[in-house]
Amino acid sequence: MRLRGRKGIREELERQPDMIVLDAVPHKGNWRSFFGNDWPIHVELGMGKGKFISEMSGRNPDINYIGVDMYDELIRRAGEKAKAVWEPKGYDRPPNLALLRANIEGIETMFEPGEIERIYLNFSDPWPKSKHARRRLTHPRFLAKYAELLNAKGEIHFKTDSQSLFEFSLNSFADMEIPLRSIALDLHKERLRDDLVLTEYEAKFVGKGKNIFRLEAVIGEEALAAHRQAKKAALADKGKTAADRLND
Repeated sequence: MRLRGRKGIREELERQPDMIVLDAVPHKGNWRSFFGNDWPIHVELGMGKGKFISEMSGRNPDINYIGVDMYDELIRRAGEKAKAVWEPKGYDRPPNLALLRANIEGIETMFEPGEIERIYLNFSDPWPKSKHARRRLTHPRFLAKYAELLNAKGEIHFKTDSQSLFEFSLNSFADMEIPLRSIALDLHKERLRDDLVLTEYEAKFVGKGKNIFRLEAVIGEEALAAHRQAKKAALADKGKTAADRLND
């Protein structure tokens, strides 16, 4: 994708260092200092125009968000969306959001191991040709990097409209022996999931009646323990009689 930004866009981005980061390397291992708190850090890789990450930051003020993309114009547009979310709340800039201009290929240069709690992959490029499979953001080579950077509560939340990418991703997670939960083959079939923030692409695709595929991958040890406990509780509840449930 090539985006034609307006003249002077780089200078505009440079004037917003409290929200826009053009070089991640100095912040590696120091993102909590950037935000000035020790809240969990959630990262969206390939944020596009920034609707999802901006709205998530507004909904969850006690979580730090970082939106990553490699195009100046997308960073600029995401900045505008972020301000539209936060200015009505009385903020001249988002207190818990950074927009990072970077190539995801080098994600290990942006974050220290264990620095991230959650990664969002929303409508990533499916790279449909088999010769480009290694570029897919759910390829095992990327999953290995994510697993290194995620902390004990680490998870990956993945959404796509591409059935072929979803199938590929299921196999990638299986190859890496990463447990999955909340697998949806048609996320909005019953109703529009307004408990989940929609991306620009998602809103458009849902309007056209397209299926949205979604899953959550559980990676960190604490997240895995909680996942196993929830499964155990669900199985125990399933085995209860109606009388047992009435006595709970």
